[in-house]
Amino acid sequence: MTVVTVLLVAAVLLGIGTWGVLSQQSFVMIMMGFELAINGVMLAAGALWRFTSGGEPRGQVLVVVAMLVMAVEAAIGFALVVAVSRARRADTTEGIAELRR
Repeated sequence: MTVVTVLLVAAVLLGIGTWGVLSQQSFVMIMMGFELAINGVMLAAGALWRFTSGGEPRGQVLVVVAMLVMAVEAAIGFALVVAVSRARRADTTEGIAELRR
């Protein structure tokens, strides 16, 4: 597998994630779009470190730490989505127009 192939897959993941964030109104779909976009960025970073550092694992360790942080962020985000949907009975972004109260 070449660096071009991996970067192409990363660009596709980033594009699909960005499209998902911008086109959806459901909280869950927006969160999934963010996750895909972040996965694309991390795949590109890991591939660049892999192919440019001569095989030293420092870059991959940083990517694994970023994945751990992303998993915690996703859990907190989904907990917030559940809390808002229970409190406001809203599951789309249009349903929480008056969230300031």
